Amino acid sequence: MKLIFLIILLISLGLIAVEIGLRSLFGFGNPLIYIGDEEIGYLLAPNQRTRRFGNRIDINEYSMRSGSVAKTPAPTSRRVLLLGDSIVNGGWWTDQKNTISSLLTLSLSSSTHDNFQQVEVLNASANSWGPRNQLAYLQRFGSFQSQVVVLVINTDDLFATAPTSLPVGRDRNYPDKKPPLALIEVWQRYLKKEPPNPELAAVQKEGGDRVGINLDAISKIAAFTRQNNSKFLLVMTPLLRELGEPGPRDYEIKARQRLKDFTQSQQITYIDFLPIFNATGDFKALYQDHIHLNLQGNQVVSQELERSLLPLLQKS
Repeated sequence: MKLIFLIILLISLGLIAVEIGLRSLFGFGNPLIYIGDEEIGYLLAPNQRTRRFGNRIDINEYSMRSGSVAKTPAPTSRRVLLLGDSIVNGGWWTDQKNTISSLLTLSLSSSTHDNFQQVEVLNASANSWGPRNQLAYLQRFGSFQSQVVVLVINTDDLFATAPTSLPVGRDRNYPDKKPPLALIEVWQRYLKKEPPNPELAAVQKEGGDRVGINLDAISKIAAFTRQNNSKFLLVMTPLLRELGEPGPRDYEIKARQRLKDFTQSQQITYIDFLPIFNATGDFKALYQDHIHLNLQGNQVVSQELERSLLPLLQKS
């Protein structure tokens, strides 16, 4: 009996130690949670703070990966609103201070002009958002009186499907509540087999001219910014496999050309990072994985954006 009790005690202490380690070292047990939305599809739940794999993540009252923000800026400040997906958001692999928005805030603030004393770069983004999600966010919350709105997309976003809340609470990457234990989150995220979601699969097979639909959403974002007396800047980052040889696939080349023609006809300022990344030489060093950027990649993007944004902010 004493042996059984000792075994149970040792197992219990071991599980407690593992639980504490998973929470303190990796942030398991406290994931970011999402909320479904009929128009936007889904949002990061507002007012969250966590650490994942040592990286701090803050979500403010407007579901942005930014600190708390007033709806109206101070007269002596300038604002930039970044709209994006996981590349702008930075995900679990990026500390708050290393996101593109934080890097831009620091660099633009160090280049302040006599007409303003502070620059705020707001980060409205979520994993797998496409232009239609970002348009819906902008229509819901507005541009926060930003002088410039920057939409950052990647090549895959030209083929993005319609906003949907179906992943929330059903996909392990979009939890709608905290797990009771870190051990349970590890099991759910890495060990449990996720059942197929036929409804989501149907959404992801959306037919029609997806590129044209997403270009129309970008056109509406540009029109919204102009109506609110803001400048609009469109940015696209490439997939890692598009860099070097052989380059983008045929269908991506066609979509890219449509985007270029669209920006010219709409008179939209457009920055394509495909040639910029190719010119760095060691473009693989810019990526966390096949699509997401690491700190070095974020720095390249923020430096290029700074060159485009500073004149616009000084003129505003």
